[in-house]
Amino acid sequence: MPFQLHFDEADLGRCRFALSPLWETQEAVRTLDRAYRHGYHLPWLRRIRDEAAALDLSPLWQLMPDGGHNPDFICPPPLGPLATFEEEIAGVRSVDPEVARADMALALADRPGGLASAAGQRMLADPARTVRELADLLERAWRTLVEPHWPRLRALLEADIAYHSRRLAEIGFERLLSELSPRLRWTRSTLTIVGTRGNHARVLGGQGLVLMPSAFVWPEVVGGYEEPWLPAVIYPARGIGGLWSEAGDRTPDALARLLGRVRAEVLCALDEPAGTTALAHRLALAPSSVSAHLSVLRGAGLLVSRRYGHQVLYERTPLGIALAASP
Repeated sequence: MPFQLHFDEADLGRCRFALSPLWETQEAVRTLDRAYRHGYHLPWLRRIRDEAAALDLSPLWQLMPDGGHNPDFICPPPLGPLATFEEEIAGVRSVDPEVARADMALALADRPGGLASAAGQRMLADPARTVRELADLLERAWRTLVEPHWPRLRALLEADIAYHSRRLAEIGFERLLSELSPRLRWTRSTLTIVGTRGNHARVLGGQGLVLMPSAFVWPEVVGGYEEPWLPAVIYPARGIGGLWSEAGDRTPDALARLLGRVRAEVLCALDEPAGTTALAHRLALAPSSVSAHLSVLRGAGLLVSRRYGHQVLYERTPLGIALAASP
């Protein structure tokens, strides 16, 4: 039986996008353990290699069987669209130990010998202690693997949400699903994720659905969450192919001569919509300098801007796209 979520009319009006720094942390940990995910993230893997080697991530990996159940309490769907890591990890720390124990038992049962292993038995024997230890480990993983790169990751995720929110208004929910991933199918008010292992079916019952882009989840689409957590579907974010590339790698010399090297790099860095802070971090420039260049490029008709949440996102106009793609 495939993974299925059953909607009614109320659910369609309560679907929303969100992003989660805690989810990206969990998926970064998982990516380190799964070589088939490494292709898009080789520059990141090189940058965090030494720091990652100093982390003992085995307790988290023990609860991440490939294709099996992964504990929902480690990374519940965020309650708001712009939740901070601190807010999310506080939710992990406050989980009922018995809920966590049952969740961990499901994950260990999907790993050969997991329930009988010494590590698994230790986790289940004192779930309150295990929750504290896992939360501490997730926080160390966040500080080491994700937080230094969060402006770049957040820019990618926010750009994906801005794009797909616009597409939702243009084409509707059913057609949007096929754009999010070819593995999402919509038939008679039922959302199916094809190609998944295991059984999962849930009637949403008016709760709606949380849609979350992820930089690290590729090539998979992940869904689920049993009660009491909100149902969610996590899909690969647009633009991950250029996530770790540097501006200088994609700035044509002719464009640099026309606009000036830095201004051309700002234009070429906008493969996806981004804000001033994210661009400044990516280009290693002062935010004030990036802001000035963005204003000039927008005034020249090469960029447009719009507000999303707490920041202004810039994206290229058709003319800006044509210039950035020039040989």
